[in-house]
Amino acid sequence: MPDPDLDAAIAQASQELGLEAWYRDFVRPLVQSSPEEWPRCCGGGCEPCSELLVRVAQRARAILGR
Repeated sequence: MPDPDLDAAIAQASQELGLEAWYRDFVRPLVQSSPEEWPRCCGGGCEPCSELLVRVAQRARAILGR
């Protein structure tokens, strides 16, 4: 179900942290899950790195006041 507040928070966090718009769908489940479930960097040079996805999720949560 669409959540305009979540979409706006992810968009703002993505812009602030430099995550391309087409990766935003990867952030949504992170925002909605617990930090213990978040992925860690594998060191494989992935694009985007899971660390960036986590930073965007953390920032989106802060924007939302979570």
